[in-house]
Amino acid sequence: MTSEQKAIILATVPVLRENGVLLTKHFYNRMFLHNPELKNMFNMGNQKNDRQQTALALAVLAYAENIANPGVLMPVIDRIGHKHTSLDIRPEHYSIVGKHLLASIQEVLGEAATPAIIDAWTAAYNQLAQIMIGHEAGIYTQQTERTYGWTGWRPFLVKKKVVESAEITSFYLYPADGGKVAEHLPGQFISLRVFLPQLQLKQARQYSISSAPNADYYRISVKKEKGATLNTDGLISNHLHDSIKEIDQVDLTAPAGNFTLTGEVDAPVVLISGGVGLTPLMSMLHSLIEKNHAFPITWLHGCRNESVHAFKDHITSIVTENPQVKQHVFYNQLTSQEKEAGILEGYLDINKVPDLDLVADAHYFICGPTPFIQKQFNDLVAAGVNKQHIYFEEFGPQVLALN
Repeated sequence: MTSEQKAIILATVPVLRENGVLLTKHFYNRMFLHNPELKNMFNMGNQKNDRQQTALALAVLAYAENIANPGVLMPVIDRIGHKHTSLDIRPEHYSIVGKHLLASIQEVLGEAATPAIIDAWTAAYNQLAQIMIGHEAGIYTQQTERTYGWTGWRPFLVKKKVVESAEITSFYLYPADGGKVAEHLPGQFISLRVFLPQLQLKQARQYSISSAPNADYYRISVKKEKGATLNTDGLISNHLHDSIKEIDQVDLTAPAGNFTLTGEVDAPVVLISGGVGLTPLMSMLHSLIEKNHAFPITWLHGCRNESVHAFKDHITSIVTENPQVKQHVFYNQLTSQEKEAGILEGYLDINKVPDLDLVADAHYFICGPTPFIQKQFNDLVAAGVNKQHIYFEEFGPQVLALN
């Protein structure tokens, strides 16, 4: 890109701040109109609740703001790259997206979209596409180089369903070809794809792996969504609960994601979860125990009540058998017996945990709903924890930028 083109991109930043979501809504509508086959690749639930449009608008804005040095966005590019490879997005898809994004800029801005602006954004998009394609090629290579690794969609069988709470059921997924699986990094997710009769579309969703790394199977633990207004968002999870039986087939991509417990963590670990956000932390906990982690492990979990507390007895047994592991649990609704047992009342609040030792060099992993992550992150920082030691996983399109 020329310096003049970069200056033009920077000049469009105020417009993107004001009208970014309007632009991305127009873009998605245009793309699905002209390329309806892509509805099989995108989460149509996130199209209805505007989360995908918002996430894309924020990403485009961040790119424009940092057009002079896009390298500073590498953590974001890495996170998006993992999402893309888990959905089997390939270089040819960038050509389709680019065509509709540039056309949308012209159509939304109208006469304000001068030839110079369109030329600058064409150069900017092509630069970003090449950065993403190159980075994703590296992730695909890593996946194939893993023992038993693969890329693309692979058929798996649901060999076991286990009810973990009133809302959460675990699904044990084994390769349909009888082969082995690549061991995931604790905290990673897989994409699962099924055909939804209601939409007459294939739809994919990303689920954290809740089992310890192994070469035989993946376990995901899925929350059943409820509510009279439930539409596309939650259909896959409910389809798994209601329609998928043991020995039914689903398609999976290889494990992906950079919210991970990698290598040897020579420090205390604090796991903080809200509701079904405990799933990737289950894998982390198992891995730490199997590796005889020599430092304290603390788990803080919050949910509505005991009936929806998945893995409750299992985690309690781990705490009982491993003196370096402690847990603190919050229920919104508390019985007198639960109070006596040491359960805390209300929403999870680190400031209400008695004798909680927030060690400066500990590693903190947070997973749960977006407001939950934001609160825990802010409370940890206020308590003096280094931001660089706080990691979080936001389910769905990424809209938080806390680090």
